[in-house]
Parts: sequence; C-alpha cells; structure tokens
Amino acid sequence: MLFEVEASLTYDFAGPCEVLLLVEAAHSPGQAVLSDALTFWPPVEATRIDDPVTGERRTVFTAAGRVNALYRATVKLTPANQDLAGEPEMALRDLPSEVLAYLRASRYSPSDRLLRFVEREFGTLKGGRKVAAILAWIAEHVDYEAGVSHSGTTAIDTFIDRAGVCRDFSHLVIALCRAANLPARAVSAYAWRLEPPDLHAVAEVYLGGRWWLIDATGRAPVDGLVRVATGRDAADIAFMTIMGGATLVEQHFKIDKVGD
Repeated sequence: MLFEVEASLTYDFAGPCEVLLLVEAAHSPGQAVLSDALTFWPPVEATRIDDPVTGERRTVFTAAGRVNALYRATVKLTPANQDLAGEPEMALRDLPSEVLAYLRASRYSPSDRLLRFVEREFGTLKGGRKVAAILAWIAEHVDYEAGVSHSGTTAIDTFIDRAGVCRDFSHLVIALCRAANLPARAVSAYAWRLEPPDLHAVAEVYLGGRWWLIDATGRAPVDGLVRVATGRDAADIAFMTIMGGATLVEQHFKIDKVGD
C-alpha cells in the first residue's frame, strides 16, 4: 500500500536551543521511503543523526524565535502476516542480543510490578495466544479517554486508573508482555484511519523470531502504520525533544492512502 504522510510543527523558542526531531519515516523491513523532504522556515542549522541499525531518521536543529518544521513523504508498505495467535515465544537463550533489552522494566513500563498479576491472569497461555489474551484484557478493562493522564503517567498508573490515551495503552501492553517474559517495545507511527490524526503510539512484541506490531487501542489497522521510531518506551520515541524552552503555536499530522 502507498501512503503520503505529513507533519507540520510550529513552535516559539524562548532562546537559542538545540532540538531533536523524530518525525521522518524510518527505513525498515516492509517499509520503503520513496521520496521525502524536511524543510524549515525560516532556514535553520540542521544536522542528521540517522541510525544505520534501526533505520531511524533523526534531525538535530538549532532554533530561536518562531520556527516551522514541515515533513512530507511518500511511503510504500508491504503487507505482512498479522495473525500472531499461533506464534511461539522464544527461550531466553535463543533471543538475538539486541532484543534482550526489551525484556527489562523501563521508566514508563515498570513490568516488574505486574509479575504476579500476569502469572495469575495469563499464566496458562503461551506465545501469541498470551499476547492476544493481554490485548483482549486491555480492551475490556481500559477506556480510551483523554485528560486522565499526563507526561509522567506510567503503565502502573494506567493499570490502576483503567483509562488513558494511546501512549498509556502502549506502555501498559508493553509492561504486561514483558512481565510475561515476552520482549516488547514502543513504536511511534503515522496511523492510517486514526481520528483525529496524530503520531500514534503502538507497540511491538517479539514472537517466533520477528517483531509483531500490536495496537492495544484498536483505533488504527496495524497494516496502515508508517513507522517513525522504536524504543523502550515513550522516552525513546518522543517526536520532539527540546533542550530549552518553547511554546507550541500549531502542529498537525496526517496520512493518506494514495495507492495499493
């Protein structure tokens, strides 16, 4: 499937500062960036810091005053099998070294505090069936509701409050999977059919020798996700990290399907 994506970010920066921008579509398996452009108005000093391993594309720029960053791209997604129910979980000794970090608790997904719950609720299940059961539990017990969480909300807060937005759903499903000894990580993506359009926080779980995209909110089809960044949790995938002070003026994201 062929998609066009766009991000427009306008901020007032209180003084000269560096900004890390993570809005560009990644080069990754099943995802080909056919064309793209990142422009700034007024022009700024910008440096690329791309990751050759993950395919993440990052830009650092120096900002002062009002700055608009505009990103547009055409991306081709190759459909992959999304039925993970029969996929096996892997023994620790068989996991690739780069996957091991995603078994550990992190700042926003403290999975070590959910071990007892996961064992009681899902302990009889394995692999993809366990992940499916975790997603079903979240769908039944957690409401999608804006305004009940904030930038410091963790998976434990969401587990207690039983409400949140995509970031919170992502942290919770990651924490529950890790507590079940299943590697899981956070993903930011342009999400086709998501309303309102935004950079969407979803997750991936490692089963049967590959990563599987999962959206615990159920608000966007996973075969229409254009990946931007991956990491342990939201701290690693924030679309903008400002080394100073700034005020949001306007921002929007969009994704349109333009071909099969």
